[in-house]
Amino acid sequence: SMLGSVLMAQGMTEEAEAVFNKAIAMQDDCIPARAGLGHVLMEKGDLAGAEKMFRSCLKDEHDTSPVLYSLIQVSKMKAGDPEIAVMEGEAEKLKGNVAASKAIPLNFALGKMHDDLGDYDRAFPYYLAGCSLKRKKLDYSKEEKAKSYQRIKDTFTADFIAKNAGKGDSSDLPVFVLGMPRSGTTLTEQIIASHPSVYGAGELRDMLNLAETFPPGVKTPYPAKLMNLNAAGIAAMGREYVAGLKKRSPESLKITDKMPGNFHYIGLIKMILPNAKIVHVQRHPLDTCLSCFTRLFAHGQANTYDLTELGHYYKCYKDLMDHWREVLPAGSFYDLRYEKLVDDTENESRKLIEYCGLDWNDSCLEFYKNTRSIRTASVTQVRQPIYKTSKARWKNYEKFIGPLVAALGDALDGEV
Repeated sequence: SMLGSVLMAQGMTEEAEAVFNKAIAMQDDCIPARAGLGHVLMEKGDLAGAEKMFRSCLKDEHDTSPVLYSLIQVSKMKAGDPEIAVMEGEAEKLKGNVAASKAIPLNFALGKMHDDLGDYDRAFPYYLAGCSLKRKKLDYSKEEKAKSYQRIKDTFTADFIAKNAGKGDSSDLPVFVLGMPRSGTTLTEQIIASHPSVYGAGELRDMLNLAETFPPGVKTPYPAKLMNLNAAGIAAMGREYVAGLKKRSPESLKITDKMPGNFHYIGLIKMILPNAKIVHVQRHPLDTCLSCFTRLFAHGQANTYDLTELGHYYKCYKDLMDHWREVLPAGSFYDLRYEKLVDDTENESRKLIEYCGLDWNDSCLEFYKNTRSIRTASVTQVRQPIYKTSKARWKNYEKFIGPLVAALGDALDGEV
């Protein structure tokens, strides 16, 4: 069971499934193995199988709160579901002295349950409590974050970009899908990756690692160390990134990298990979931020557990995207609006596939049938056809999100 967890952490889903099944064959009531297998099935798109596996864990007398959280994430709670009474019992425990490691996922699970049931006044206090507990465990400074964005803008000026144009690797293999977390990047990648000529690699740390480690031996931090990079070094960075992609799927015509935070590196991407395609996904700021705030991320996203810090982060992101539009040549990346994709899926999908340099394939409209493993917070959403209930979700919580609205300020200009 522990081996299965290690394999899952490495993204080796098929291998993890085999060893979880081996553990269950050795001991049928091995709860960690059953829970692990549930997560494997969830990533593979077998949501019914995952739900069944998580439910089987609830028959045990062990601490069930982690499994309850997983079950509620993979299924939509409906009035009368037996888990509701169980969750209400768990909620009573929060009134006592509960360790944060248990209280955090339990609060998020209770928030999700009440959100499913349409009881938003009961949902939000749980989300708020879960975020507050999580925030206390994190080291994050919005001032330091703002400084890091400024360093990127100070380095990637229009002159710097023009001076280094045409020096990168010529490969057109990569397709970057980026933007704020919870903005629709997973859906966008799933549509592209459903094309038979495309391999969906998911959220890769390759660009981040490249920025931190290249050139070897240089101690100057990113992005300042790029100032002395020559043409050979720029091309080498591009080649190294492409080589990493090719190992994942040697025969594919295009390979997607759906790390949302790659929006930090758009200038670098265009410098080292001038022919790469970049799809920037946008969604209503309040829907984007609320979706972040109501999600317990598996790792990272330290900026999402406080409404004011979250609004500040979004403004930094928007400001950086405006900077890229100002200093990069026109057409350097493709802006895709989530709401338009939901409202007019076929036309928007056709334009997206055309931008990626591919011929149209009808399988792109049946993205929810794609059985590729997905390891993001949106894993359950993209296993079903397009739905519109996530549009304007923020209105359900309007009376609670005043600090977020204030922090976003003019980032909301032009939004409805």
